Amino acid sequence: MTLQLAFGEASATGPRAENQDAIRVVTPAPALAASKGYLFALADGVSQCADGGLAARATLQALALDYYSTPETWAVAQSLDRLLVAHNRWLQANGGGQPLLTTLTAMVLRGRRFTLAHVGDCRAYRWDGEQLLRLSEDHVWEQPGMQHVLKRALGLDQHLVVDYLDGELAEREGFVLVSDGVWAVLGDQGIQRILEDEQDLPAAAQALVSAAHLAGGQDNASALLIRVDNLPQAGLADTLAQLDQWPLPPRLQEGQAFEGWQVGRLVAESRQSMVYRVRDGQDRRWLLKTLPASRQDEPGAGPALMLEEWFLRRVAGRHFPEAHPLPQRQHLYYVQREYTGQTLAEHLRMSGPLTLPQWLDIAPRLLKALGQLHRRNILHRDIKPENLHWGDDGELRLLDFGLAYCPGLSQDEAHSLPGTPSYIAPEAFSGAAPSPRQDLYAAGVTLYQLLTAHYPFGEIEPFQHPRFGTPTPASRYRPDLPGWLDECLARAVAADPAARYETMEEWLLALEQGECRALSARPRPLLEREPLKVWRGIALLSLVLNLALLIGLSMG
Repeated sequence: MTLQLAFGEASATGPRAENQDAIRVVTPAPALAASKGYLFALADGVSQCADGGLAARATLQALALDYYSTPETWAVAQSLDRLLVAHNRWLQANGGGQPLLTTLTAMVLRGRRFTLAHVGDCRAYRWDGEQLLRLSEDHVWEQPGMQHVLKRALGLDQHLVVDYLDGELAEREGFVLVSDGVWAVLGDQGIQRILEDEQDLPAAAQALVSAAHLAGGQDNASALLIRVDNLPQAGLADTLAQLDQWPLPPRLQEGQAFEGWQVGRLVAESRQSMVYRVRDGQDRRWLLKTLPASRQDEPGAGPALMLEEWFLRRVAGRHFPEAHPLPQRQHLYYVQREYTGQTLAEHLRMSGPLTLPQWLDIAPRLLKALGQLHRRNILHRDIKPENLHWGDDGELRLLDFGLAYCPGLSQDEAHSLPGTPSYIAPEAFSGAAPSPRQDLYAAGVTLYQLLTAHYPFGEIEPFQHPRFGTPTPASRYRPDLPGWLDECLARAVAADPAARYETMEEWLLALEQGECRALSARPRPLLEREPLKVWRGIALLSLVLNLALLIGLSMG
């Protein structure tokens, strides 16, 4: 069952010359509706500005186009805020010297939840058939005579502040979005009476607008009504992953054919998963990942596996394995490309710590991969040498999204501590929520280990309650490290998250600047430092040699 909605809308100019209200409804295709939701928005352009109607229409156009272009892993409020802040700058820059101002009240309904974004004096209500509950606040001045003067609107200030509200949906309940041309005339009681009398949503929206003008309203009037007819049965993560109750594959045997794949050997088996090597019809090598039979009836195991695949598809790029589209899948599994090469854990075990040039090549790649993940609102949560593959093609790829976390999509069990203990950030042991800085810490421990074959705080065993003080400097194990690199690693693995780099991009910049400083600190050749003296010396030496040669010839 998918989310099913009904809606009705109406807008009228009234006694004014132009309608500066705007309404936008976006009901995308099912796959996009599952990942991004349905969008409903009402904007009221401010008539005292350069062109309020343009401001309202342009805002809803930008909202409808840009929201669905944001990464599917971003939270709804994060997506809305990014694009509204950008559009606020556009409104300020395109008014021809005068402000382009509009209010906005928008709702996104996705899965079993809603998100409200509001700025200005349109209103949003929740309606359950008996009670009308206002969800929004009017951003107007409260002083006498100033109640219609906006203190917040799109285009009004350089720093935009939008109110966001997130909540659970309920079947047969609905939402009412109205401009001030409706609520200021009818009041909450008048709106509720019309909703009680008229069950058809388009008719109710038209009745609200008409009643406002019949009651003497002098402003544009607009109404947008939404009703939830059916809620999806599964959680959002299940819907996004398109999990259709696929059965687990039977235990596969080497040499057998399975759904178009030629099965090779079992590469890995644990309590959590099973991985087989398979080949496609073009004899290309892939890895098929599924669950062991012991997890057949485990709640959430199947959705977690499919969400792992979903994450992998949304970070497609050189730093991650390619996921196969699997158009004919009939069992619970996913397939990703297998690459020749070795993990960095295997390299460390077989060849020892990386050389400094190798490390300086690997480190920026890891930071760029994590930066790409974090920009898509995904935390990996299991960064370690075992999950970094150094391919024969020279690429570094980040593996295993089994513990990946995306706010709003992923759920953790209470008191769970996902990851490998020696790479888990200190604050996670104290119950802190997942954060990018915890990935950064794990990356720091990984890069420290690849240089030294040690851990900055020593190895941490499962179920141990570690204490974190000052990390051991990497230079104790590697005296050849430059000072700037020692400091760089110490900051990355600081026990206090506030002392670490804030983002992967900040750390990458520090890494690049450190290398530049190191290069600039090397003694330059004398020819670079004193070219004039060098050439004068060469000329003088040449003159002396020539004179000596002439004297020798004359004496001969």
